[in-house]
Amino acid sequence: MSAANATTPETKAVVEPPSVVMRGAALAGAVFVLALANFMAVLDMTIVNVAVPHIASGLAVSSHEGTWVITSYAVAEAIMVPLSGWLANRFGAVRVFCTSAVLFALASALCGFSQSIQMLVAFRILQGLTGGPLMPMSQILLMRISPPKRQNLTIGLWTMTTILAPICGPLVGGHIADSVGWPWAFYINVPIGIVCAIFAWNLLSVRETPIRKMRVDFIGLALLIVWVGAMQMMLDNGETHDWFASPLIVSFAVIAVIGFVLFVIWELGEEHPIVDLRIFRYPAFSIACAAMGITFGCYFASIVLVPLWLQLNMGYTATLAGEIMAFNGALALFMAPIAAMLMSRLDPRLMMSYGLSVLAVCTLLRAGFAQNMTFEQIAFVQMLVGLGMPFFFVPLTSVSMQTVKPHEVPAAAGMLGFVRTSAVAFATAIVTTAWQNGGTRNKVDMVETLNDPAAAIEQLTSTGMSYEQARATLDSMVQSQSVMVATNELFFVIGLIIVVTAAAIWLMPKPKGPLQRPTGGH
Repeated sequence: MSAANATTPETKAVVEPPSVVMRGAALAGAVFVLALANFMAVLDMTIVNVAVPHIASGLAVSSHEGTWVITSYAVAEAIMVPLSGWLANRFGAVRVFCTSAVLFALASALCGFSQSIQMLVAFRILQGLTGGPLMPMSQILLMRISPPKRQNLTIGLWTMTTILAPICGPLVGGHIADSVGWPWAFYINVPIGIVCAIFAWNLLSVRETPIRKMRVDFIGLALLIVWVGAMQMMLDNGETHDWFASPLIVSFAVIAVIGFVLFVIWELGEEHPIVDLRIFRYPAFSIACAAMGITFGCYFASIVLVPLWLQLNMGYTATLAGEIMAFNGALALFMAPIAAMLMSRLDPRLMMSYGLSVLAVCTLLRAGFAQNMTFEQIAFVQMLVGLGMPFFFVPLTSVSMQTVKPHEVPAAAGMLGFVRTSAVAFATAIVTTAWQNGGTRNKVDMVETLNDPAAAIEQLTSTGMSYEQARATLDSMVQSQSVMVATNELFFVIGLIIVVTAAAIWLMPKPKGPLQRPTGGH
């Protein structure tokens, strides 16, 4: 064993063999493959968003049940992502990445074959479990193979895929759902996953991360599954069972709380935890995780809510709704590299606060949406989001990775991914429930305050409608307006949350020196 290999884990992360770093065409190829895999995994969070009405119709379930296809994937990924640090240390980041890519392709094929909502949800869980490691593994490997002077730019490009994928998902999913059918939203992952695995193995197998033999923390893993699963079951089924009026929902809530407390206690006392919670001893990392969870939850809430509103209330097709959502990434594509270059020159807190301020303005503008808005007007607000999001996500990713010690990078990457994917699952369940409840509540209020509904029905019948047709038309008008008001109310609340988060960013300690890590972590 060489002297370099005989060092402690902390030293090992700093003193890497020269062969680990890649340059030239090899580096470009590896960055592309790793970013593509990350793009694919994040894309699947949203590719079915605009296809939910198609899936619900095709499988004969309600739209609310159709959203389980989104949350089941997100919660499975949320369970798997924080295990990435342990998996990388136990089996090697390259092996875990390639295995996950192949299994993700297989799970995607099974999703497309599904003939019932139960089958689809089961295979989406499998897809989330296999896709979960792709994001943190790609981040770990990028930091490991990139030259020190290129790491900011490399992480910027990687972060760009995280920003663009949720936006491209509705666009791709909409076109697929309207043309060849929703199963193809899953089939397209099959060749991508296999190609990524093959090229990643050929390029990176000789740069495998060091392996440490560690026993499996089965108790920690079981507690993680219990509390996250119970929390998501509570959120998914709360609306159907009248929330805490139901003993079932109360039971899920109690299990989630107790499971979470026991999980934290166990993991903090475990010598080899499945999830290393000790990284929260760094204040900057803790604030970064909180900001990531809140912001990505708010960001993703709009990605869920806007397509639903456009299709169910504005009469848009899945394709048109997807095209609207794609405008989120029009400017982000150009802003992400700029944000990466500015990280070494500006206070990252200033950049993040600016990015959140832009997102807050755009969200509050959505709170003023109306049913007579044109495609262009809605798309313009969507496009403005791209001016800010890269300036939040790019520096946040670098700050969170720079804060921890090199050997803790896998755990930090996994935890940040866990927070992000958990936010997706929770935001989807919360926003769809709040939207439905708000629409119902507003409709009741509007019906009670209608000004002479009999006269309105009489006016409609004078145009040739039957009484039943006129009554149905009036009901549809009231329903449409009540949903519009509920949509505006939700965006107003989300906008205020983002404003508070933008201010809270300044609680984060200012990083010492430029955002640049001297070596790749593992």
